[in-house]
Amino acid sequence: MTTKILIIGACGQIGTELTIKLRAVYGNDNVIASDIRKLNSDIVNKGIFEVVNALDYNQIEHLVEQYQITDVYLMAALLSATAEKNPAFAWDLNMNSLFHVLNLAKAKKIKKVFWPSSIAVFGPTTPRENTPQYTIMEPTTVYGISKQTGERWCEYYHHQYGVDVRSIRYPGLISWTTEPGGGTTDYAVDIYHKALDNGTFECFLSKDTKLPMMYMDDAIRATIEIMQADNEKVKIRSAYNLAGISFTPAQIAEEIKKHLPNFTITYKPDSRQNIANSWPASIDDSFAREDWGWKHQYEMDSMTTIMLENLKK
Repeated sequence: MTTKILIIGACGQIGTELTIKLRAVYGNDNVIASDIRKLNSDIVNKGIFEVVNALDYNQIEHLVEQYQITDVYLMAALLSATAEKNPAFAWDLNMNSLFHVLNLAKAKKIKKVFWPSSIAVFGPTTPRENTPQYTIMEPTTVYGISKQTGERWCEYYHHQYGVDVRSIRYPGLISWTTEPGGGTTDYAVDIYHKALDNGTFECFLSKDTKLPMMYMDDAIRATIEIMQADNEKVKIRSAYNLAGISFTPAQIAEEIKKHLPNFTITYKPDSRQNIANSWPASIDDSFAREDWGWKHQYEMDSMTTIMLENLKK
């Protein structure tokens, strides 16, 4: 049977690159991109695109039936810093969109679900270094609370109804193709833009705030790999820890200076500092490595070279 994919939230930070990659793997006609609005972009113009509201069950069901969808990637969400400004809507979007997709799978209308979790599920009581797969989780943000709750529901639907749902806890993601999107880790994207634009950057986190990060190509590959893994290899149905690199603003600034010696950075921590303080500094992802063979490829130096080269263009 042909894999037919629906991506909900295809125009977002991860969705954009995921859509391009999935179309390359499965063919343009087998990947349906969707989002709440139609932007003038490659995602919209170079393949099948539908306008869909992630909160509208009937719209999603209609697309699933129309295109005979087998796999849904639910990438629509309100991110950490943005969600804090509108908690009720963040909860509604992040939770009910998930229920819609899980219920479609429960009704056997789709075969497989990918739903992204995040390091935001952890909190200030979680061990910060080498955060284990199974540990204390007391998130302090709306985003984290919704992701932790989502993990529990994914696991529940798998155990109760046999839903094939797969998830990974993304660290901060870094990419040159999309603008920073309102996340606490997005300073690590913005810093490259500002370094090239005006040679200086004011960071909203303190210089020694270490956070887990990953170059976007690694994250996209992990997403597709877990969805392609044999069913029995995916042993965790809440969400897998996923790790790439961990660094501080000061360390990434030093790396940029190797390419742009005159670059300067200043620090002016704001409300996002409190969010960052509640998150891990590094992640133990040994379960993902063991169960379905996950391995990151990009380190801070190779990522910095690629980011600056591409943003210059």
